[in-house]
Amino acid sequence: MKNKSTNLRVRLPALIFALEVMIVVLYAFFVTYEDDANALLQNNQTRPMENSLYQNYPFFADIQVMIFLGFGCLLAFFRHYGFGGMAFNFLIATFTIQWAILVQGFFQFYYDGKIHLGVLNLINAEFACAVVLISFGAVLGKTSPVQLLIMALLEIPVFGVTEWAVVKYLKINDAGGSILIHIFACYFGLGVTFVLYRPSLNEGHPKESTSYQSDLLSVMGTLFLWVFWPSFNSALTFKGDDQHRAILHTFIGLSASTITAFALSSMLSKNGKISMADVQNVTLAGGVTVGASVDMMISPAAAYVLGILGCIACMLGYKYLSPFLARRLRLQDQCGIHNLHGLTGLISSLAGICAILLATEETYGPSLYQTFSHRAPPEGDPLLAELQELIPDLEAGLGRTAREQALFQVAAVFGTIAVAAVGGLLTGVVLKLPYLASPSDEICFDDELFFNVPPDYSCVNDPQDVWSCVLRDTNKTDAD
Repeated sequence: MKNKSTNLRVRLPALIFALEVMIVVLYAFFVTYEDDANALLQNNQTRPMENSLYQNYPFFADIQVMIFLGFGCLLAFFRHYGFGGMAFNFLIATFTIQWAILVQGFFQFYYDGKIHLGVLNLINAEFACAVVLISFGAVLGKTSPVQLLIMALLEIPVFGVTEWAVVKYLKINDAGGSILIHIFACYFGLGVTFVLYRPSLNEGHPKESTSYQSDLLSVMGTLFLWVFWPSFNSALTFKGDDQHRAILHTFIGLSASTITAFALSSMLSKNGKISMADVQNVTLAGGVTVGASVDMMISPAAAYVLGILGCIACMLGYKYLSPFLARRLRLQDQCGIHNLHGLTGLISSLAGICAILLATEETYGPSLYQTFSHRAPPEGDPLLAELQELIPDLEAGLGRTAREQALFQVAAVFGTIAVAAVGGLLTGVVLKLPYLASPSDEICFDDELFFNVPPDYSCVNDPQDVWSCVLRDTNKTDAD
């Protein structure tokens, strides 16, 4: 009965083909090329090397590595769930990007009755994909690919509406996505896992363990994320000094959180040894904590301190908060996304608010009104004309004060948490519907449920069987 209830032979192909038909139809009716990709608009005045491709593609390529290799390897840390972590990441990421191109396109790139597609759309779609993959971490090993596709299908519209409302109406500064990516993804994922609560898993699961090989693979994912995180944080910042600062701050924050993680891991361990789980996750905390203020003049020292603070919060969250949330609040956060993305995202948001309140022309000069574009004088203000003589590309803003901008940042944080949590709860309700191939408690965290595994699967994943496998192979060799 269990095999029948989780059989994908009809469910998964039917869902995927239905989604593909929907996407093909919507692409056919609504998606066209942006101007830089449209051959009809090229002429003898066109300068190919000024095409936006050459500005945006390096960032796109870096984020691709993070999405498919970084997240994929990182999620393969379970001994018996390496296929599931990597392959389902591949499946969900590919579909999510396709779907996000449409959803975000209608909100951000839609004019003249069409979504105009370029590399910038792909970068935005990959940010949306990161949101889904972070949320996926909360339910890793406890959901079927059918459930995960439906989660992505529902999460992207909720994220798209939230992003549109925050960007269009609240108009916040969040270059590294601490609010719109990390906080949203965290509380959406927690909403889903709250509804999908499995009481019997609170005491652990026999297959909820790692191995030497799976930990090595997972830390490879950490390294991919670590190396390319500066591109993630700086991809959509204002070109020039803002983007330059974003890269510097991200590297400094990551460096600080990394060495702090090694110190805390050994200090908090009873035997004084380093935990690979800490190396895989806590080292990345600095990339999140600098996110909201990553393009601001916060100083390298502040970026370093933020990396340390993020690491401490993340480490203590893994050690003390996650078990409490699982036992008391029904939040079985499988990958600890609340520690790496939620707590650090909140610290980052607070740091961003402080940086906004402290920003003055004495620190930034006239470029204050580029970094904080909504503080620029409104159209018709004589000060705008004076500033445009110094910065010709400066656009009219809203004339906000530093305090007003900070209040909008606070509103964005609380609004994002509320919408994400409600969206996650409702999505969890949908995922509990029957016929979605949800695994039972006994068969969670096991590749054998959804994959054809190789003959040596049990040898690799069950240490007690390794010796019998060695003897079997030896006898076979002797017989030959």
